[in-house]
Amino acid sequence: MSDIALSVRNLCKTFDPGLMQKRVEVLRGLGFEVLRGEIFGFLGPNGAGKTTTIKAITGLIWADSGEIEICGLAHHTAEAKRKMGFMAENPYFYPYLTGREYLGFHGELLGLDRAVSKERVTEVLDLVSMDDRADRPMRTYSKGMLQRVSLGQALLGKPELLILDEPMSGLDPLGRRDVRDIILAERERGTTIFFSSHVIPDVEMICDRVAIVAEGRLQAVGEVRDLVAQEVDAYEVSFVGIDPGGVATPVLESRVGNDASWVRVSSDERDGLLRELVASGARVVGVTPVRSTLEDFLLEHYRGGGS
Repeated sequence: MSDIALSVRNLCKTFDPGLMQKRVEVLRGLGFEVLRGEIFGFLGPNGAGKTTTIKAITGLIWADSGEIEICGLAHHTAEAKRKMGFMAENPYFYPYLTGREYLGFHGELLGLDRAVSKERVTEVLDLVSMDDRADRPMRTYSKGMLQRVSLGQALLGKPELLILDEPMSGLDPLGRRDVRDIILAERERGTTIFFSSHVIPDVEMICDRVAIVAEGRLQAVGEVRDLVAQEVDAYEVSFVGIDPGGVATPVLESRVGNDASWVRVSSDERDGLLRELVASGARVVGVTPVRSTLEDFLLEHYRGGGS
């Protein structure tokens, strides 16, 4: 069995907006691989080609060229589709169906035996915390509730590859935590998760690897700690005894607190600041290194990309 759950090679896609407008090249030779059993984040600015890529993988649109394989199978085959679960960013719901009926309908589309489908629907409703609201019409659901049902639909067939397009969208902090827990639990069961998201802290928290795409091309791929700078960018020094406004050492930021004041200085200025504080009679409370985050990395390298 291959270690590759999802393979995308040299994917190209151009759209024709019509009315004599110039054709828009959205994907430009995009390629990456997702390993079995990992959580793989797919990041990039708006318009970078993330949703177009996901639609091509799931067969909602056809790429102009390139190859896509799911668990070693051509992505458009029925066998490959049975191995995949998909949650769209803006799924369509039938407003007069209940959540339970909606999932039952998708169980039929998956070809599940009726008894198996009923049991599985009950399981996923409990999994996404919708069991107590499952028999209400979906037109009464909030955005967050619809997201939960959509995630349940993606999990219904126990997929080997779970593809999620903005799964945290519309969720409150508790809902985001629940979705994170579900994703981590699915990985423990051996499911491979591929998802796009704008919620950078969630990506940093749960992803094994991430890919960054901009202007339809792969810009970087790897573990978060390998993508962001590992060296310390600056230091935050907290102290009591003097006003930070009187510090002679060049500072990046400063703040006066109730218990202590702090300043942020570059790595080069740290030792000079500490010597100044000690000489002035201040008491140093703490010295905290400041490192880059994935969000810093994205803003610095791909601001405005793919617009």
